[in-house]
Amino acid sequence: MTLSTGAALQGPVGVVGLGLIGGSIGLDLRARGVEVRGLVHRQATAERARQRGLAAWVDTDPAVLADCRLVVLALPLDRLLDPAGELLAALPVEAVITDVGSVKAPVLARWQALHPRFVASHPMAGTALAGVEAGMAGLFVDRPWVVTPGPTTDPAALRQVQALAGLLRARWLSCGAEEHDQAVALVSHLPVLVSAALLLAADRGAASAAAGGGEDLPGLVRALASRGFADTTRVGGGNPELGVLMARTNREALLAALAHYRRCLEALEREVQSGQWAGLDADLQRSRRLRPEFL
Repeated sequence: MTLSTGAALQGPVGVVGLGLIGGSIGLDLRARGVEVRGLVHRQATAERARQRGLAAWVDTDPAVLADCRLVVLALPLDRLLDPAGELLAALPVEAVITDVGSVKAPVLARWQALHPRFVASHPMAGTALAGVEAGMAGLFVDRPWVVTPGPTTDPAALRQVQALAGLLRARWLSCGAEEHDQAVALVSHLPVLVSAALLLAADRGAASAAAGGGEDLPGLVRALASRGFADTTRVGGGNPELGVLMARTNREALLAALAHYRRCLEALEREVQSGQWAGLDADLQRSRRLRPEFL
């Protein structure tokens, strides 16, 4: 299948892991006539993936990847950084291998040494859902698909991953791995912790008031939570395991992002505390001007 870039996606395509990202890739590729083979851990998952049509052939045996020309590793970060021996043995040497992990520097360093045709990539798309039921059509449309090639990345392999992103109608971006990790710490990983903090603050603040006599406040806070509160806290209500993994694997960049956030929050607190309404208005005006640049 030829793209406007001139690249052609060579199949069949293997997808290791059929959760939100892997399942969504499978659905979209199959809708475009690409043969998809899925590798999962549990037989029950394989059966449900077949029922949902996430891949033409789903198995728990890594041999399902034989003859695949492109393999997408849709695995959690810990399993990417410490891959199973049977998976490594099953990956065709001539196949292009890519991943979808949200942290790139350690993944690139690990896999450059493991496979000659590895391309580190990260589709910036998702929902709060997880597991074999989460895959959905059209998840990647107009969303960034970032690659972080290293000095030894095979250009032909890179073109295959670009063909994949193009077929899924994603926006292709390329940058350095360290650069990527710093950027996602600010716009993807930090929001998870900020969102979690907002949920915890609402819960603990209401509980504290209830202990002081406002017994109905916890229920009232929940009843009055608006769509804005729901939107702001969406990522904080996601998969805790993924949140911990991204914090562990992108720790330094995330700590720097948290420090920036803390300073901004403290500045806003000072403006409210001292009644600096003109300063607060200026900060809110600036945030309103900035927001369209991030959408």
